[in-house]
Amino acid sequence: MNNTFNISRFSLLLKRQWLEFGKIYLISLVVLLGVFISFYGFNYYNITTYKSFSSSTMGFRIPLFVVAGLLFITVIASSYFAHLGQKSRAIIDLMIPASTFEKFMGSIFFTTLLGIVGYLLLFYVTDLLFLTSLQKWYQSTGVAGQLKDVNEFFPYFFTQDHEHLPTVIFLAPSFIVSIFLLGSIYFEKFHYIKTAIVVMIFSGLWSAIIMKSGELLFEGRIPINGTTHIGRTKDSVDPVFTILLIVLTLIFWVITYVRLKEKEV
Repeated sequence: MNNTFNISRFSLLLKRQWLEFGKIYLISLVVLLGVFISFYGFNYYNITTYKSFSSSTMGFRIPLFVVAGLLFITVIASSYFAHLGQKSRAIIDLMIPASTFEKFMGSIFFTTLLGIVGYLLLFYVTDLLFLTSLQKWYQSTGVAGQLKDVNEFFPYFFTQDHEHLPTVIFLAPSFIVSIFLLGSIYFEKFHYIKTAIVVMIFSGLWSAIIMKSGELLFEGRIPINGTTHIGRTKDSVDPVFTILLIVLTLIFWVITYVRLKEKEV
């Protein structure tokens, strides 16, 4: 039997981890659902009661999607290895008959895969149900025109055009999860708060470095060929940041694996 990874042993590990971590995951989803219902319900009431709507009526969804998503995935990731800070629970968990790699892959499955997919599914289903109700109400008022008018006022979130967004936007959730997953095993107490503080400090330093570098490189210089030069710069920057984000995510995962291995030793 392979001592590094065995599919049968890994599946048993996932079942065992679900009994413990699944409670946190499901409770977080229930809280998240309550937040979604509150926001969508409030806007549904305002629209159907006061009949006040336009193409920007559902603009609250993007801030809700981003803020709620960040809170959900970071809380989930920061909670996964939190119990290793407690000696009694840590000993039991470390004695589970599974390899370090299998335990690490289990953390990736629950935090990155299940966490992100679960959030997207819950948000899209909630959006679908409320938008379907709003479209039916809009059509029942008698003022609805063609189908395109309905889609213009109440478009489904998953039908929005995201092609113009840079690739890094889609990779950012995995990167953020990798940071908070590392924080959950690196810090013994107050994992979420300490990780958030570290992220804010490094984000501030990184932003300051980028801004200062930009000033030193481009201050007093005139762009060549107008917008063509800017367009080429934008196209070239996106692949650079995409590769950088992938590399950093892998680095944080490797550090997490090494830290987990040290815990077992």
